[in-house]
Amino acid sequence: MIFTDDTVAALGFVAALGDTVPEASESGRDELDAPAQLVALLDHWGYSGRRDGDERELAEVREARDRLRTMWRMTRDEAVDEVNLVLAEANALPRLVRHDDLDWHIHATSLDAPLAERILVEAAMAFVDVIRADQMSRLAGCEADDCAGVFVDLSRNGSKRFCSTRCGNRVAVRAYRARAGA
Repeated sequence: MIFTDDTVAALGFVAALGDTVPEASESGRDELDAPAQLVALLDHWGYSGRRDGDERELAEVREARDRLRTMWRMTRDEAVDEVNLVLAEANALPRLVRHDDLDWHIHATSLDAPLAERILVEAAMAFVDVIRADQMSRLAGCEADDCAGVFVDLSRNGSKRFCSTRCGNRVAVRAYRARAGA
């Protein structure tokens, strides 16, 4: 295991959130365009805590999404600075909690904190583990030329290249057709 379960879950959520942008989504549209879409994403990932469900919260989460997509592509040293900034802005205070069906894990903000702040802080805490393990390369971008998707590479040898089987298959079919046509 490369990372703890809560780190894997937080990174998975960040990748899913990041992949709601038009250039990464399957639909080619912003898949975080309405509060109901945000609710569906949060429910899918079992995100707990305060939810306001209004347009202001949606706008804040979309800003957090853009900030996290930028962090995803940073070098280790750049990510350190951004993680420290996120944690400082939120006055984050890590503590162990257990709730719902989850065993002990770390939260660094209150469940009553604004959703976008909680998303950023939970992501920053996951980035702490990634940085400490010197595994920034595990936060990858899809290599398909027509996809801007991001993913966490949890493969044993860190060789995953595509965000989905769909992208991998598309690239393989294009390569096959190019060879067959030559």
